[in-house]
Amino acid sequence: MNDANVKLVQGMYGAFGKGDIAGVIGALAVDADWESVGRPADYPGLGKRKGTKAVQEFFGIVAQNIEFSEFSPREFYETGDKVFVLGHYAGTVKKTVRTFATDFMHVFSVRGGKVERFKEFFDTAQIAEGYRG
Repeated sequence: MNDANVKLVQGMYGAFGKGDIAGVIGALAVDADWESVGRPADYPGLGKRKGTKAVQEFFGIVAQNIEFSEFSPREFYETGDKVFVLGHYAGTVKKTVRTFATDFMHVFSVRGGKVERFKEFFDTAQIAEGYRG
């Protein structure tokens, strides 16, 4: 196991939990690919992004729209340059005050001590329904 990759990813979650988005962005390669699988038409945080500026905008969208009551990465698995994280989050969509709860899987690809690719899978229907009201 490459503990350095797992520790890098765990550090990103720690930074996010403290509201330190600059700490999350600092762990990314400048041209990182970032994807929350789903249609941006359903919720503006879904879709593909490229580069740290676009990822920073993603976190702005999340902060503007979601109030998390739980964000729990629970299991970390590493193979090669990939770190897989299983977890759970719950929260409220601010504009509609609708709640959601879903398990997630995050996949991080790490090279040279930086995250080059992130892909997120979760029950996007819950976010879409909550966002639409």
